[in-house]
Amino acid sequence: MTLRIHGLVAPPHTPMQADGELRLESIEAQAELFAAGGIDAVFLCGATGEFASLAFTERKSVAERWLATLRGTETTAIVHVGGNCLREGRELAAHAARCGADAIAAIAPSYFRPASVPELVSTCAELAAGAPELPFFFYDIPVLSGVSLPMDEFLVQAHERIPGFAGIKFSRVDLVQLQRCLALAGDELDILYGQDESLLAALELGVRGAVGSTYNFAPGVYQRMKRALDAGEHDLARTEQLRSVRLVQLLGRFGYVGAAKAVMGFLGVKCGPPRSPLPPFDAARRDELHQALDELGFFDWRQAEAGSRPAW
Repeated sequence: MTLRIHGLVAPPHTPMQADGELRLESIEAQAELFAAGGIDAVFLCGATGEFASLAFTERKSVAERWLATLRGTETTAIVHVGGNCLREGRELAAHAARCGADAIAAIAPSYFRPASVPELVSTCAELAAGAPELPFFFYDIPVLSGVSLPMDEFLVQAHERIPGFAGIKFSRVDLVQLQRCLALAGDELDILYGQDESLLAALELGVRGAVGSTYNFAPGVYQRMKRALDAGEHDLARTEQLRSVRLVQLLGRFGYVGAAKAVMGFLGVKCGPPRSPLPPFDAARRDELHQALDELGFFDWRQAEAGSRPAW
């Protein structure tokens, strides 16, 4: 069950029609954009994919279409199956396995929350049992789940109790805890870093794989940053990281999910609006966002020569 995930992992947006219904036909265009940008893996139906706003059957449909689209390619597919209903999560895990996923992942329940590391491990073990043949990643994102437990302790206990445990998607800005997790993981487990704006620091600490929403549309920034770091060109690496910081800050001003899906539209991939309760993104707002991105230099970054793909 060995699976190592290095490089950039894109969490795709769930494409939708103007009325909020799924637009599955856009998934092939998403996959093509990722392939052109050097994306190594996808993290399906995560926060960027608005999983919490999708029906159980919709999550299955999105996973099915993505896994069918990626079949025969070298792109690794992780399907997120977490949520508040563990029975549904187990079925989503089994479904992912039947459809050909390479791994599964799960966030902690956010309503009735695990209150201790042993409780969280038990929760993850129950979900992982839905697809015992697949590697399992815990999706640690306290800002959304409300569950903030020491991940170094979790790492040890989960590795002991969950046969397919493969690592953590570490989506918090805590470089001290990150370093402890990396030391414990060694060469056996993966710690996938989930904060685009501080990836450079994480790479310096030894991270080899990262999941980030801006990798959907700005992977070149991070590919160039990694090459610069490897070449010892630290000023250039910091320049690319600052571009990431400013990009995330700009999108946040417009309402992050809606703005990010609009950016995909600017690149020719129709992802539509976010689903309610997130606010819609009208034409005037899109025009304003396009102008702000242009002033930031985003479209010039997109056109910049990416160069050879860095080794992660």
